[in-house]
Amino acid sequence: MKIVVGQGSCGIATGAKKVANRFEEILGEKNIDINVDITGCIGTCFLEPIVDIYEDGKDEPTRYVKVKPDDVAEIVESHIEGGKVVENKEISEENKKLMKKQKRIVLRNCGSINPEEIDEYISRDGYKATEKVLTTMTDEEVIDVIKVSGLRGRGGAGFPTWFKWNAARQNKADQKYIVCNADEGDPGAFMDRAVLEGDPHSLLEGMIIGGYAMGATEGVIYVRAEYPLAIKRLEIAIAQAKERGYLGKNIFGSGFDFDIRIKEGAGAFVCGEETALIASLEGERGMPRLKPPFPAQKGYWQKPTNINNVETYANVAWIMLNGGETFGSMGTKTSNGTKVFALAGKIKKGGLVEVPMGISLREVIYDIGGGIKEDKEFKAVQMGGPSGGCIPASLIDTPVDYENINKTGAIVGSGGMIVMDETTCMVDMARYFLDFTRKESCGKCNYCRIGTKRMLEILERITNGEGKDGDIELLEELAYKVKDGAMCGLGQTAPNPVI
Repeated sequence: MKIVVGQGSCGIATGAKKVANRFEEILGEKNIDINVDITGCIGTCFLEPIVDIYEDGKDEPTRYVKVKPDDVAEIVESHIEGGKVVENKEISEENKKLMKKQKRIVLRNCGSINPEEIDEYISRDGYKATEKVLTTMTDEEVIDVIKVSGLRGRGGAGFPTWFKWNAARQNKADQKYIVCNADEGDPGAFMDRAVLEGDPHSLLEGMIIGGYAMGATEGVIYVRAEYPLAIKRLEIAIAQAKERGYLGKNIFGSGFDFDIRIKEGAGAFVCGEETALIASLEGERGMPRLKPPFPAQKGYWQKPTNINNVETYANVAWIMLNGGETFGSMGTKTSNGTKVFALAGKIKKGGLVEVPMGISLREVIYDIGGGIKEDKEFKAVQMGGPSGGCIPASLIDTPVDYENINKTGAIVGSGGMIVMDETTCMVDMARYFLDFTRKESCGKCNYCRIGTKRMLEILERITNGEGKDGDIELLEELAYKVKDGAMCGLGQTAPNPVI
């Protein structure tokens, strides 16, 4: 028997460490020799703190939810000593079904393994994909598998992953780099953080395989310093991988050398744009550069560089083990596989979900998210963060894939879904997101720096009840000028919530 307490950021914020400490105290007092272990975010953040009790001979653990330190004594006495489940703390059948409606690839190990123990990752086929790739496949074969899978970048634009990898592979250089963009900055988005906290080795393995495919020998994980727990667990994972020989020289005797280091970012939203991220890596202020040349040609230190986000890399090992066709068979014809979404806002069951592409917004919000808090009317859902837009209730049956979401004026983005009800003022929402992008603008482009400020001033007047004739037309004119005049993705998409 073992006890596992969910200790992602969501669990810790609701008191999971106090619960774990209380278990250890009571077990110690009673001289009961049972390990109290940790795991990452399980996904059902609205039920934290979560405690799983694993018993010999049982396939599934008994899951207790919303556990407080005062509940621990009863759980120990009734369940651990007496063998009787404490029913009023056990997860409901309705909430159990939430997990069954999902298809977990990126989140396959989150909430199931101890992220600080490499052996638990290895027991779930960890690093088998790396061994297969390095000992039996060519770089071209790896890229072919990713091409067949249809994996698109999960960081926002949905660009084909194989194409970026191949572009870096074809550019010859004495040194190449592979970079992970873990600078997750959208308000309400926490997908990448959960993977880093719950399954860091899946990211490392994806980067090793990507590095091999494009001939890069050095990897950098650019993660915001506001993610201290994610950074801590990444550091532990990198140290363990080096100790086992999965990072370093001559991995699996293949002759391939690869290493990874962490760069802590200062939390600038613009550094989610790849050229601004590269500037920050080089010690410069995070400001975008003109493209072309693209990073695959001249990136970090002017060398061929590939950049993907955490979720993209976390798919890679699974694809290499299960086949590109298997991944490609999920989702839609043009948006393959699964997508992780962070459900936040006026929703009953907030947290992380992973679903096949093509599922409707209605299914995500009502069947998995449980619907709107206090059973109020659904009004809109913001997708794509400050770069995206609000999808109104009339479009709730829109399939969640890149093409259909783009048609609504929003974008899939990195996967944040902020749900709004009938009480939400849409002008306030537009003002909030525009205020965010104005503050996060690096200031390089006049249109972005000044245009967003002028737009914000108009919105602030309107929200104060001082709107006047011509405001809407002027907002629209400014919005399209900012979109056309800005150099990078931040400025080009900043007016989207207003439009």
